[in-house]
Amino acid sequence: MQTFYRPQGEVEVQTRILKAAERLFARRGYEGTTTRDLAKEAGVAEGTLFRHFENKKAILIEVATQGWVEILTDLLTELSEMGSYKAIAQVMRKRMLNLPKNLDRMRVCFMEAQFHPELRDRIQAEVIVKMTDVAEAFFQTAMDQGIYRPANPRIVAQVFLGMFTVAGFSRNTILGDDPSPEAMREMAEGIADIFLNGVLAKGE
Repeated sequence: MQTFYRPQGEVEVQTRILKAAERLFARRGYEGTTTRDLAKEAGVAEGTLFRHFENKKAILIEVATQGWVEILTDLLTELSEMGSYKAIAQVMRKRMLNLPKNLDRMRVCFMEAQFHPELRDRIQAEVIVKMTDVAEAFFQTAMDQGIYRPANPRIVAQVFLGMFTVAGFSRNTILGDDPSPEAMREMAEGIADIFLNGVLAKGE
């Protein structure tokens, strides 16, 4: 496959465009952002946008896909750093603490995918399936070792990813603005406890 070299200045311009798009799409939405807005926010001429991207939709798809890849990378790192298979609370709490620096990215990734089928399909094919595969292998190992009870590891992985997402958004939504460290710790431990132990009383 042929690889084309892009000068460092061109890479830097494209990065500026994507960062500007992430900010504006998160705050105004895709439909509420014009290419003129994007160019102004990125500090480039409007025509420069179209040297790097075919159209505004292509910018959205690139922003969201890169964002999901970074979310996947974070998940892989957090799973690899877990002290044990029971240390889910550490992962959830770290997700809450990291939210402010990733908030714009997460808004674009989660919100805009609902309204753009081609974006949703690309994210599903290129990222979500990979995230689920990684989590499934992780939980299958725990089941093989007798740490988790036997269950469908794919479903366990999907439930975990849903809770991983809730933890990411709960800091400024469920918990309200600027929650205390104690509130975040309690939320993280609660998510982990329900994930590991369920909600039924023993014997039920």
